[in-house]
Amino acid sequence: MFTRIDHVMICVPDLAQGIEQYTRLGFNIHAGGVHPGKGTHNAIAFNRDDYLELLAIHDQAEAAAARSWSSSGVPLSDFIAAGGGIRYVVLQSDDLAADVSAMRKRGVDVSDATDGARLAPSGRELRWKLAVPGPGNPLPIFFIQHITPLEERRSLVPGAGDHPNGVYALERAYIVVDDVEAAAATYARVLGMTAPTPHKGTVIMANMAVFEIGPTGLGIVHPYAQGPAADALERRGPGPFQALYRTTSMGAAARWQQAHGIPPLARGVRGTGEQAMLATPDLACGAYIGFVGAE
Repeated sequence: MFTRIDHVMICVPDLAQGIEQYTRLGFNIHAGGVHPGKGTHNAIAFNRDDYLELLAIHDQAEAAAARSWSSSGVPLSDFIAAGGGIRYVVLQSDDLAADVSAMRKRGVDVSDATDGARLAPSGRELRWKLAVPGPGNPLPIFFIQHITPLEERRSLVPGAGDHPNGVYALERAYIVVDDVEAAAATYARVLGMTAPTPHKGTVIMANMAVFEIGPTGLGIVHPYAQGPAADALERRGPGPFQALYRTTSMGAAARWQQAHGIPPLARGVRGTGEQAMLATPDLACGAYIGFVGAE
């Protein structure tokens, strides 16, 4: 079964610059390694049970030959050239072969579960199984089952989870669409879940259907007024645009960011009554990155 959102993949033109910017936002983020045969390399910021990934091309020819991470049909190089940002929301499975079989029984076009790996800077190989939607379901998600245990993966990232911004968990990731009810029905079939009833989101100014996947939420949204969702849809069209992280201290996050040259982030009030801060795409490498938690 699908157990949670494993991570969001944020694609950037230059990995070192992406690491620098996310460090300024308060994430403890370090080079993760290379993907053999894919032409890409990444950086990882671990939380308690999930992580944030920055991904960039390090070998253009190899990436073009591999069509790196291109289940959407849009080459990675084109996605980055158009501004980058969140390319995929990655869902974790505890039995990917079984989930692939179940999806196919529901009429979902999805690949087999195939082997994936990356080489960490230490030279250690980290392994997983991966499945991606096929052309019949060109969705900006894919599915992963880790073979290398979480604690082993965390051990390769210095200070994993110890972020100056106090972030400890991904709460939600949002995908903007043209029609929230139709898209929610599609995602419901893929995930094997009941489509949630849409409700208004007051920070992103969108009607949103939120699939609760373990401790995380996958929001399928359409704007009802100008705001982050409308901006993302106008600039880039449908696709993932925001990740919302829970922090132990909004104040600590704000102080770190301002001390490192990040201007004060815009604040909004969620339907829960909580305040949220939002880093805009110009500050977060093409993505909206939200923070919510205690003051």
